[in-house]
Amino acid sequence: MTSSDDYKALESKYYMQVVNRMPPVLVRGEGTRVFDNDGKSYLDFTAGWAVLNIGHNHPAVTEAIRDQAGKILQMSNLFYTTPQLPLAQIIVDNSDVDRVFFCNSGAEANEGACKVARKWGKLHLDGAYEIITALDSFHGRTQAMMAATGQPNYQDNWKPLMPGFVNVPYNDVQAIKDAYVEGKTCAVLLEPVQGEGGVNIPSENYLKEVMDFCHDKNILFMLDEVQTGMGRIGTLFGYQKFPSVEPDVMTLAKALGSGAPLGAFTTKEFCSVLEPGDHGSTFGGNALTTAAGAAAAKVLVDEDIPAMADETGAYFQGKLKALAEMHDCITEVRGMGLLIALEMSKDISGAVVTGALPKGLLINAVRPNMIRFMPPLNVSNDEIDEAVEILDRVLAEAGK
Repeated sequence: MTSSDDYKALESKYYMQVVNRMPPVLVRGEGTRVFDNDGKSYLDFTAGWAVLNIGHNHPAVTEAIRDQAGKILQMSNLFYTTPQLPLAQIIVDNSDVDRVFFCNSGAEANEGACKVARKWGKLHLDGAYEIITALDSFHGRTQAMMAATGQPNYQDNWKPLMPGFVNVPYNDVQAIKDAYVEGKTCAVLLEPVQGEGGVNIPSENYLKEVMDFCHDKNILFMLDEVQTGMGRIGTLFGYQKFPSVEPDVMTLAKALGSGAPLGAFTTKEFCSVLEPGDHGSTFGGNALTTAAGAAAAKVLVDEDIPAMADETGAYFQGKLKALAEMHDCITEVRGMGLLIALEMSKDISGAVVTGALPKGLLINAVRPNMIRFMPPLNVSNDEIDEAVEILDRVLAEAGK
């Protein structure tokens, strides 16, 4: 058997060194657990970065991939292929959007949404092209999406940034109003809950007030649901957590493919302005990835997994808040559904992550003083208890 050290030597020799990897060489997953090359088991509370919302190796997804692999993997979108159609129908039937375009990632989905916005501006706003986004957002790592992402650490190495984006404070309606320029602004792009920015939850009326302002100015209200979509925060789409909110444009990825690389941008009918030739993707709507996505989406809807995430997330937050009573270094627990952050008074998140690893728990240091949890949505209460017990032991060491 190839050893873990052999795999690491190959990675060091051949792979571009853009990631600081954690030590385990992971080879298999099942449900909420993954297993390394040496047979050690870990609770996975990262879920492939909020991708595996129904867990590793879910039988419905595995069977759909096997079945589709024996039929057709890829065809040009010049021809009809069948797997993308049931997935598009599930999205539309369970949301307030009308049209779907499939791509390969969240960054591509947001690029497509921004093309919709710019064409809207060209057709209806005298050529307006600028899009307002929020500080501490994350919309992807392409050249344009780094400009949309309001985080200097993602932007500084790549300046000058692509034009056409204005970053303003999150959860501040007035900041959006102040940044709006008639004839120049064509859209606002926001995450319902900021994930990479630290699990930042807006005030209850924020999204509704921004939506109303957009409609008043005839600019598009666009929501990046790459991380919050597909049940993560307790409703199938994150915006459904906020009363009377409906996006004109919504983007999806991560959990959409349940591990297969799949993204989508969606629109209401009135702003579905792209025409033949305006947009395309070689692998967009790929038969294999959309088969996986359709199978996963059916499980999410049929088994009401988002409601399960809402209930289990409340249980998890309760356990973490009890943990905060025992450890002075914890200053806040916040989240929605199973997108949860634990904030600390010290910059010890790296030590917590590395301390949890040998004890069998995978977690994410989203900030130097903050841990983010994004387990599969069908995680059990017993698995949550196990994770919290590990955290208790780690914090007793790292929080001194």
